[in-house]
Amino acid sequence: MKVLIVSDTHRRMENFFKVTDLEAPLDLIIHCGDAEGSENMIYADVQCQVEIILGNNDFFSDLPREREFHLGGYKIWLTHGHNYYVSTGGQVIKEEAKSKGVDIVMYGHTHRPLIEIEGEVIALNPGSLTFPRQEGKRPSYIIMEINEDGKATFQIRYL
Repeated sequence: MKVLIVSDTHRRMENFFKVTDLEAPLDLIIHCGDAEGSENMIYADVQCQVEIILGNNDFFSDLPREREFHLGGYKIWLTHGHNYYVSTGGQVIKEEAKSKGVDIVMYGHTHRPLIEIEGEVIALNPGSLTFPRQEGKRPSYIIMEINEDGKATFQIRYL
């Protein structure tokens, strides 16, 4: 199973569609919020399941604020992250993830990519395809691949 994880596209979808073409075929797309109304374009254009949640800039949207679901052998918690102080570090969100009993927390908001595999919780932040803030400022996303045994690997990729 091949999963594309993105965040913070902020209604500018050119890079999103470049990535979906580049990484096709995809089994699932996960958007960690701040689509800013472009979620209908995503649903209409992609040929796979989509999980998307509300970000701090998704005003007047009926998207869920957070989601929990299972993927492979993992329990996933999807949130934008702004309510868990992710701009100042990942400690609060990881503690909340532990209290929820999840294996993986996926979030955005910082516009900086991160894969942190340590302790009880895997933390994933794909960065931003539109307004990257990490050194080099290259648009980023994460590819998660789950093998037939249900084990996942993760890779940050750049446009």
